Amino acid sequence: MIYDLEYETMPREGLEAIQLRRLQATAERVYATVPFYRKKFQEAGVVPGDIRSLSDIQKLPFTTKQDLRENYPYGMFAVPMDNVVRIHASSGTTGQPTVVGYTARDVNTWATLMARALAAGGATRGDIIHNAYGYGLFTGGLGVHYGAEKMGASVIPVSGGNTKRQIIIMRDFGPTILTATPSYTLHLAEVAEEMGISFQKLSLKFGIFGAEPWSEEMRNEIERKLNLTAVDIYGLSEVLGPGVSIECHEAKKGLHIAEDHFIAEIIDPNTGEALPYGSVGELVFTSVTKEAFPVVRYRTRDITSINPEPCICGRTLVRMNKVSGRTDDMLIIRGVNVFPSQIESVLMETEGVEPHYQLVVDRQENLDMLTVMVEVGEQAFSDTIKPLQDLESKIARNIKETIGVTARVKLVEPKTIARSQGKAVRVIDNRKI
Repeated sequence: MIYDLEYETMPREGLEAIQLRRLQATAERVYATVPFYRKKFQEAGVVPGDIRSLSDIQKLPFTTKQDLRENYPYGMFAVPMDNVVRIHASSGTTGQPTVVGYTARDVNTWATLMARALAAGGATRGDIIHNAYGYGLFTGGLGVHYGAEKMGASVIPVSGGNTKRQIIIMRDFGPTILTATPSYTLHLAEVAEEMGISFQKLSLKFGIFGAEPWSEEMRNEIERKLNLTAVDIYGLSEVLGPGVSIECHEAKKGLHIAEDHFIAEIIDPNTGEALPYGSVGELVFTSVTKEAFPVVRYRTRDITSINPEPCICGRTLVRMNKVSGRTDDMLIIRGVNVFPSQIESVLMETEGVEPHYQLVVDRQENLDMLTVMVEVGEQAFSDTIKPLQDLESKIARNIKETIGVTARVKLVEPKTIARSQGKAVRVIDNRKI
């Protein structure tokens, strides 16, 4: 089912005309209402009137996550706070969140795009959607929730965790669509097996999974274990939340971008030069309908390519391929953005440890597990176990409070973490994704 036939199947000429008109209006509005953008435009020697074609978007300056942090919390908002009806936030490299706002119209736009996404993923108004994304400042849970209600489907707002209860709900309530992170989905399958409950006998038809990277191998495993069709969804809080792009269940080959709301570019991450369709590079988004928190040429740091070829589903929107990596050192652990510098800031505030550490990421029982290995100082290291255990617990607690992720902390002897002559190897990611 195509939820919004007019826009999702629009000829390219009409779609690009809409994009240009909305881009011009967005450039004018951020120049007039956001001091940050006015200054950036002036430094780049550009004014809104210079945007006469879509290719002129390349004249506009980039926006980075650092820019958002430097304008924390509301400096990037383009409307007064009394027009903001929703505030969400995502983690940043220092533990300081990236704050995003929504007007009532933004929330309605988001709901509409999520309804589109759910429909592309196989949902209809007759479905029951089991929503296991987290609710709260994270945009995943509420994004799916509003989209489900917008399309008229039934939604079960179960959120994350309490896995055995989720299995019982899936057995008793008969949901037909599952929305969750892919790693948690496989954990659900394992717990169900332990409980003697077979997904082969449940009512699930489709699963819409995102918020973390996952491979085709994981897709195959999810489809086999849960007896459903699994599709990939993409989004990020800075641009909207979930619903920026999604695979259609018919093809499952690339994620259709909601181009009437977001202009996507691929750039060379080193030079900033725009690259043609099919080239692999960094994904950049400009929002052209958001009111409270518009972004201009936002550098996502995600590495992918864009495919303009027609799709068997009938949508004319371009498709982005699965994200293959990042240009920075960010990790995604159970749907949460984690930067080594966040961990480092916690460690450096802890007496008794050295500034030598490594983050080891494994996937155990289909859940991401983060181990923080850190050297103990000569004075703190001893043969007495209790003080070291207390120090490990203290660091783990501080990491949880700072970034919201549970990590295992392992203290190691001085000078046991390998030194590097160049850039330190801070992350060892053992996941097969």
